[in-house]
Amino acid sequence: MNILMTLANPFTHDARVYNEARSLVKKGHNVTVLAWDRNNENPPLEIIDGIEIVRSYNTKFMNLVKNDIFRMYLWWTKGYKDAVQLHKTKHFEIIHSHDLSSLSIGVKLKRKLGIPLIYDAHEIFGYMISKDVPKFFVKRAFSTEKKLIRKVDHIITVNKPLQEYFKSISDKPITIVMNCKQLQETKYQPTNNSKFTLLYLGNLDKNRFLLELVDVVKELYNVYCIIGGKGKPKYVESLKEKISTTKNVDFMGLIPMNEVLAMTKKADLVICMTSPAALCGSQASANKQFEAMVCGRPIICTKGTYPGQTTLKEKCGLVSDFSKESLKKAIIKLRDDQAFREELGRNALNAAVREYNWEKQEKNLIKVYEEMENYKSDNK
Repeated sequence: MNILMTLANPFTHDARVYNEARSLVKKGHNVTVLAWDRNNENPPLEIIDGIEIVRSYNTKFMNLVKNDIFRMYLWWTKGYKDAVQLHKTKHFEIIHSHDLSSLSIGVKLKRKLGIPLIYDAHEIFGYMISKDVPKFFVKRAFSTEKKLIRKVDHIITVNKPLQEYFKSISDKPITIVMNCKQLQETKYQPTNNSKFTLLYLGNLDKNRFLLELVDVVKELYNVYCIIGGKGKPKYVESLKEKISTTKNVDFMGLIPMNEVLAMTKKADLVICMTSPAALCGSQASANKQFEAMVCGRPIICTKGTYPGQTTLKEKCGLVSDFSKESLKKAIIKLRDDQAFREELGRNALNAAVREYNWEKQEKNLIKVYEEMENYKSDNK
């Protein structure tokens, strides 16, 4: 099938979309990703592992709008026009829209082309934007999603809490495809770092407890911490400034997707603190957790969050209160008890081999597309 994915980011570091698109290409499908490059920083056309990436840029008028959330509504029109142009040569047979930030494009295309639409909800969008925009726009996001979701044919999401949420607002079939990573190996390999090495790679945001992590680490003996990722410029600058005065923490910036697992495997411990008060982060799955699992590394997650529940269930790390003192105790416990640390790492890898791996999630994705092929034949 000829598949169009719509995506409201430039598709440079979105591991979930990459894994899904690559799996579909491996099954013989043609996948085009229409990606919104709002800063015009990447090539307009790129092919990666058989995935064709077509980037959509802002119009001059869109650039006058300062907030990306508000600009998104304008991109829905621009992205739809770009998709229609692509269809003239690609003749798409199915649309796969990632998140509410691109769902409107998918709905308009389905209406015009009469082809099935998959809604891939990586998160609950209204919760995600709630910290950045007025309540009016949050309410509008929730109402827009409830309206648009009536038009989709199948929902894909990342975990059971989100599955339950979408069941509450839709009667469409729902499939869970977790953000798991490909297995790297099945035999546990311990680390041999001279200093106990912590790693955080991901979104740089106040809800990730990173400024506090730096404060904790700078007080600890024989501990070294690496922090990398991207975030809002103001927060990133404050984080870099704090790190610059701390001898045992390094800032690495944005790490290429293909280097993340190698860096994770070299670490002794992965940090994954998310605020339990932030509904988006507390209910979402964490890429860090799945990266730690396939590398056989223990993790520290926050008590009262979905990643924390998974950590306790699989006995693959420790859970901490969202406080410096609790995090400090957890780090010291794992630093000073190598046997316990390695036990948790083995549990993490065993969980990855048993369940939390992309090879298993890929089957769930492919099954959805097999159902969509039947949908197509039944609705000619």
